[in-house]
Amino acid sequence: MGPLDGVTVIELAAAGPAPFCAMLLSDLGADVISVHRPSTVGTAPDNPIAAMTQGTLGRGRRSVAIDLKSPDGLETAFQLLDRADVLIEGFRPGVTERLGLGPDDCLARNPSLVYGRMTGWGQEGPNARAAGHDINYVALSGVLAHVGRREQRPVPPLNLVGDFGGGGMLLALGIVAALFEGRSSGRGQVVDSAMVDGSALLMTMMYELLGRGAWDERREANLNDGGAPFYEVYETSDGKFVAVGAMEPKFYAELMNGLGIDASQLPDQWDRTEWPRTKERLATAFRRRTRDEWCALLEGSDACVTPVLTMSEALHHPHNVARATFTEVGGVQQPAPAPRFSRTPTQVRWPPVPAGEHTDAVLAGLGFDDEQIATLRERGVVA
Repeated sequence: MGPLDGVTVIELAAAGPAPFCAMLLSDLGADVISVHRPSTVGTAPDNPIAAMTQGTLGRGRRSVAIDLKSPDGLETAFQLLDRADVLIEGFRPGVTERLGLGPDDCLARNPSLVYGRMTGWGQEGPNARAAGHDINYVALSGVLAHVGRREQRPVPPLNLVGDFGGGGMLLALGIVAALFEGRSSGRGQVVDSAMVDGSALLMTMMYELLGRGAWDERREANLNDGGAPFYEVYETSDGKFVAVGAMEPKFYAELMNGLGIDASQLPDQWDRTEWPRTKERLATAFRRRTRDEWCALLEGSDACVTPVLTMSEALHHPHNVARATFTEVGGVQQPAPAPRFSRTPTQVRWPPVPAGEHTDAVLAGLGFDDEQIATLRERGVVA
């Protein structure tokens, strides 16, 4: 039913942002088939990192288990790719080439294939073959240095910026763009998505401000990094927090009115030298009531005040409930597909499945009979 209905995606199972990309495409209606190693069939993730990056990220797709290092396994994978529109791989540069599944190999078999590559550092450059994780990519792209309080260490922004925003989501966008271009050209191409590139791209506005001399490279010194009193997190009397985003003057005036503060007695809103003093005034005001009391008074108004919710709390907030922002799949509460479409609605097809769950069905769809499938299984080519 989704806008990508009819698109077939082959995902070479990996960890991190590549599964997130595949999840997005599946939510949008693509038929995603994950190719796992036979050794993973019937086993749990073999380490905490694998467990952290699988699970929900594997929702909505079918799974086959194929030994890509065997000639028969490689040919079986190619038969999948012959009918596919997209391949996603998330290995270090050179890995798929050594398997015989590099871009040149795959595009020779299927010239219209979109070949999506997900790496941290990209396919070339001094760091291309080095190991790394989200924290390394956001550090090198100029993101990490600007997140956190001024007198403290930078704070890793979870793995939202590198892995998911600058990585998997941009790869999904690149794949959709390449599919769109392929409708007129009839040709596939390689989409090279590097998390260091994507992290830098997400900082476009801040880099532009820096270039105009309008960005202070010290943390907690700018409009949107906690430096301004009107764009800040404040503690309430019960030890919880509210977020304030009253940047525009009319919103700022409504905030002051809601707090019972005479704005005429405060310094000018845009006087940066007075921001610390104004923040203390607002901090004192917010400590007079609980988080929920402030939200009852100000949430939903143009004062731009919202509660800072934990994930458990966010599941039950009335706005999120009304919009069905979260959904339950396989007994697990999780974010629902986004964005929303008026005519081709998105959906989660099914929960994550065990590795190799659909091997027989997928091979049968390729034309393999029961005897051929049994032979491949006996030889360890599939599982």
